[in-house]
Amino acid sequence: MRIDMENNEFKEYKRLGEIEYRLMCLIWDNEPLGSMQLVKLCAAEFDWKKSTTFTMLKRLCEKELVCNEASVVTALVPREMVQRRESESFMQQTFDGSLPGFLVSFLGGKTISEQEAEELKKLIDSHRKPQ
Repeated sequence: MRIDMENNEFKEYKRLGEIEYRLMCLIWDNEPLGSMQLVKLCAAEFDWKKSTTFTMLKRLCEKELVCNEASVVTALVPREMVQRRESESFMQQTFDGSLPGFLVSFLGGKTISEQEAEELKKLIDSHRKPQ
């Protein structure tokens, strides 16, 4: 397992492709699940064949994100940790790590409600570095 539970961080992290992330979501939403149950879910959700499901599952196992033991598939990392790392990587790659740059692009001239502005202010204050 690649999680440092004390610091709630991955020791290493390899980005997920879009379809890998969607497969992870399917696993998180249904775990623990049998590997054949996963095959059926992937056939219904993604129109995959059995071999495609097992190929993708093997990739996630190699990245140490899931475990497939005794034909039971479980996630080794929580969804929130993967989402955080994917977000950090996206911000770094696309906006050079700039949160303000991301927000300007995301809002794109849109307005937000007073309530949304207050919620954002509270969120920012709760994550502010100590002076």
